[in-house]
Amino acid sequence: MVVKYKNNWIPTKTIEDMSGTNYDVLIVGSGPGGGATLQRLCELWKYEGAKKIGILEKGDKLFHSHALNIPTQNVNTARDELLPDNSTPLGKRLPQFSGATMIYALGGRSLFWNAATPRPIQSELNKWPIHSRELAVYYGMAEKLMNVTRDYAKGSSMQNRLLKQLHANGVLEADDMPLAFDMTPSRQGEVHSNPWYSSINALAAAKFDRPYDLAVNAYVSRVLAEKGRVSGVEVFSADKKAYTIRAKNVVVSASTLETPRLLLNSGIPGPAIGRYLTGHVSVIAIGTINRSQFSDKLGNLAILKFETDESPYQIQILGPDQYFSYQQFEDKAVKDQLMVVYAAFGRVEPRPENRVYLDQSAKDEFGVPLQQVQYSLSDKDRQTANQVAQGIRQSAAAMGVTLDESTLELRPPGADMHESCTCRMGDNPETSATNRHGQIHGVQGLYVADNSVLPTLTGAGPVLSNTALAIRLADHIARQ
Repeated sequence: MVVKYKNNWIPTKTIEDMSGTNYDVLIVGSGPGGGATLQRLCELWKYEGAKKIGILEKGDKLFHSHALNIPTQNVNTARDELLPDNSTPLGKRLPQFSGATMIYALGGRSLFWNAATPRPIQSELNKWPIHSRELAVYYGMAEKLMNVTRDYAKGSSMQNRLLKQLHANGVLEADDMPLAFDMTPSRQGEVHSNPWYSSINALAAAKFDRPYDLAVNAYVSRVLAEKGRVSGVEVFSADKKAYTIRAKNVVVSASTLETPRLLLNSGIPGPAIGRYLTGHVSVIAIGTINRSQFSDKLGNLAILKFETDESPYQIQILGPDQYFSYQQFEDKAVKDQLMVVYAAFGRVEPRPENRVYLDQSAKDEFGVPLQQVQYSLSDKDRQTANQVAQGIRQSAAAMGVTLDESTLELRPPGADMHESCTCRMGDNPETSATNRHGQIHGVQGLYVADNSVLPTLTGAGPVLSNTALAIRLADHIARQ
């Protein structure tokens, strides 16, 4: 007899049970956007006992936490072993977006992201359809939820010396990297053992505010809408049984590649749905520096070269070796030559021809058409990629790091996991999929809350913006 143990660190319901409830809000996807929407709604409705909130996740329970919080992992093993073992490389069938990878699990990609959380450059935020003062408030709320800090490498001689060298040699936009990392010590019974932020943190915060219904292995195939108003979703269980779950509001947070697929398969109208797919031109390079110039209190390295109007990219500078983040059980055996990693992300022009569309000739196991991607870099994007490479060379030279030029290569599109903008927010339904609140144009109660809703993608990664907009969306729904 095979005993199946309940993986019950977070309570779940069956899809069949959930099909008997009419939800005030039903969230599709549990990544950063879905988690932040849920957390904020549970906070706002803490004492609204009659409100019903549900969340559906296509994947299963994987980890209870961010991968770097797991005691058996460090940066290298989480990236090279745990991530490949628990992800789906979509790029195999997307020739123009060959680096794309999905994580179908509770928490999604937030289980593996590297937690850099700079705000986007202000000159670009000024073009978004939300007033900059309002945006600033929601970025502050997102940073609070995610415990964003610049103190991660505080006291490190490597950090202090290399920052000074960058500034002395003209790289003035380098600074301590903001990271979604809880620096609070555990004390007086309050446990802070989950420092790297993932949306599991948001699910937990929500759970302690009020009950909500969660189903995993729940494959949403269609959004149901009639007469310009959402009415629920069609969802399959793992054994391929179809159910209808009714909801007054549906928030889709399935990802930049999956959300447009779901909306297009549902016949949701909108010429911009799936268009303006935007990623980064992404370069990772490696260099070395001699250990002798630092004190014994070597510490770690977490520097960010922030984006500027003249330099439309950012560079994360990490090290030494795998000790940017490592477990306390691991001996820190540093060599004479220390490895420094440069992970750089450059802006890509938003163009409508870069898009996600349905491939009617290829269907998944549930009979739903798979997505296909049309994507290319413009001449300006290629110029930015050259600027990124030069920026890495300039930073390495300023730091006294010997750069391995053979590592300085452009990564395949999608490899950075930063793709965004396929259901972007805007005032014009011809060039945007949602209005300024994230509601699909012309469909009342249907919202988007993942990276796809970003109006544009700057050199900064999308997670902080996604989280800020998701909190704002929850406030809008609560006001309705």
